[in-house]
Amino acid sequence: MKKVFTTKNIAGMAVFSALSFILYLLEIPIFAGTPASFLELDLSNVLVMLSGFMYGPVPALIVCAVKELLHFITGIGTTGGVGELANTIITASYVIFPSILYKYKKGLGTVIWSLVVACVIQIAVSLVVNKFINFPAFMGSIPFVPTEFSNQVFASLWAYVLAFNAIKSVVISVITVLLYKKVSYLFKKINLQNS
Repeated sequence: MKKVFTTKNIAGMAVFSALSFILYLLEIPIFAGTPASFLELDLSNVLVMLSGFMYGPVPALIVCAVKELLHFITGIGTTGGVGELANTIITASYVIFPSILYKYKKGLGTVIWSLVVACVIQIAVSLVVNKFINFPAFMGSIPFVPTEFSNQVFASLWAYVLAFNAIKSVVISVITVLLYKKVSYLFKKINLQNS
């Protein structure tokens, strides 16, 4: 853990957390005009994933948690913390495998195929999280206690949830691949990444 919490890493995590929070504020509706218009794409997970590649899985999870905590405590989030909890779980499921693998095997090939696996993991986890956390909470129950009504609503919208998370994870992955070397070079140049 000593290597995780170096001054450089902490400064880098702070930068990624702040930038990730700012990107979180820019949400794009994917299914406007449909029953799933509440599903909005933000690009904040690009920075969470970049932090995972640059610093490892623990810093990526910290960046994710800080981003979600800021969203909650600033009052910007309107879900009472439920959306932030769900997003933390889904984001963690997306970043953990690639950031662990990249720690041991670097290279563009590793980045690409690990992000493909991460997309599949995120899609699967998002369906579970939505069924057991989001839909029960927003349909008048409590998280982890689905009701007949929340199950019916989820049954009518699960395809949107699946499509949304497929789109989101692929977009985040493609942008991450395109930015990784540039951001890594910049952080090395300003001395925020260990060589």
